[in-house]
Parts: sequence; C-alpha cells; structure tokens
Amino acid sequence: MSKNKFPYDLESRTTKFSKEIISFIKEVKINRKNENLISQLLKSSSSVGANYREANGASSKRDFCNKIHTCKKESKETEYWLELISESNPEKIKACRKLWKECRQLTLIFSKIISSSKKKVVKNLKL
Repeated sequence: MSKNKFPYDLESRTTKFSKEIISFIKEVKINRKNENLISQLLKSSSSVGANYREANGASSKRDFCNKIHTCKKESKETEYWLELISESNPEKIKACRKLWKECRQLTLIFSKIISSSKKKVVKNLKL
C-alpha cells in the first residue's frame, strides 16, 4: 500500500476516507447540536465508497456515469456536513479541514471521471 494516508486506488481510497470519518466522528462530542450533523456526515461519506463500488460493477457505461455522478453528489454533501461540524465544533476545525481537503479531491476526481466518460460516449456515438 502507498505511503499516502489516502492511496490512489479509488476503492481503497474511498474506504479509507470513510474509515477516517468514522474515527473522526468518535472524537466529536454527541449532543443536540451535533447529533444530526454526525448522522448526515456518516451517511454521505460512507455512500461515496459504496456508490463507487457499485459503479465498478455497472451494467453499462450509462449506469457507470450515473453511479459516478452519485459519488460526486455524496462527496459534495460530505463537504457540506464537515463545514457545518467545524462551525459548531471549533476545536475540530483542523481535523475537519484535513477531511474536507480529501473530500474535495474526491469530488474533483469524480468530476474528471464524469467528463472523461461523457467524452468517450460522445466519441463512440460519432463512430
């Protein structure tokens, strides 16, 4: 495995990201203000990796593109929840920022996959 905390292989990388979120959540005090934020963060962040795995088993290029689009949406949602958690828990800003940066990278990667896949589909239609 790579020395990077978040390896290049996207299945491993998205799984690692979800595990990092789970570890982070364990450190956040659960109270009325955090309860929903934590729940939403867990759902969206774990959905990124789950949908990426589904994309790898897609039945068609269109299905693949749809699943990757869902990965991107869930990643953007995760960014949102991390931002809110950092706002309501200033002592966690540094940890949130680190996770947010990785989440942003995943969003950009999924955006690139989507644009590359669409170009391939259009190219194949012209043939």
